[in-house]
Amino acid sequence: MNKYLRALGVYPTGALKMGTLKLLHGGRFHGPALCQISPRTEFTVDRGATLSIGAGFKMRPGAVLRVRRGAVCTIGKNVSFNLNNMLACQESVTIGDDVLLSPNVQIYDHDHDYRAEGGVKAMKYKTGPVVIGSNVWIGANCVILRGTHIGDNCVIGAGCVLRGEIPANSVVTQERKTEIRIREAQT
Repeated sequence: MNKYLRALGVYPTGALKMGTLKLLHGGRFHGPALCQISPRTEFTVDRGATLSIGAGFKMRPGAVLRVRRGAVCTIGKNVSFNLNNMLACQESVTIGDDVLLSPNVQIYDHDHDYRAEGGVKAMKYKTGPVVIGSNVWIGANCVILRGTHIGDNCVIGAGCVLRGEIPANSVVTQERKTEIRIREAQT
């Protein structure tokens, strides 16, 4: 029953958000008329930005998609944004078809340039395109940083922080060491 009630909200919201983006951005936006988008999501597409979204797009509550001035963001078919995902695009982000993002995945194609005159407050960025291939599953709480290229058919384990080249057909995990020390009781 829950999925039917949710469908009553997500399909009209999807149509409304896609229609609004098309009206505001014309030829710089391409997206499906029918998709599942929660009312509690955020789209920010600046003037001069280009956003293309394929059919079968899903966006769960708390997800945020930001495409800044002059940036290009391309999202393939059957891509699913989950709870509290964040995609922030300053230059270029490309996501292939059939990509699943688990909750709390963050994708950034930029870093603040803290060495710029004025520091972080100067709002200067270092950018590098992010490319995520097709048929990729990214586990919960992952962070994808600028300059990352993930090949097709990859699985990225929960909690990974990635930057660089990930070959196709890879399973990526990052080990963490938990150290537990018992402290002596004070008398």
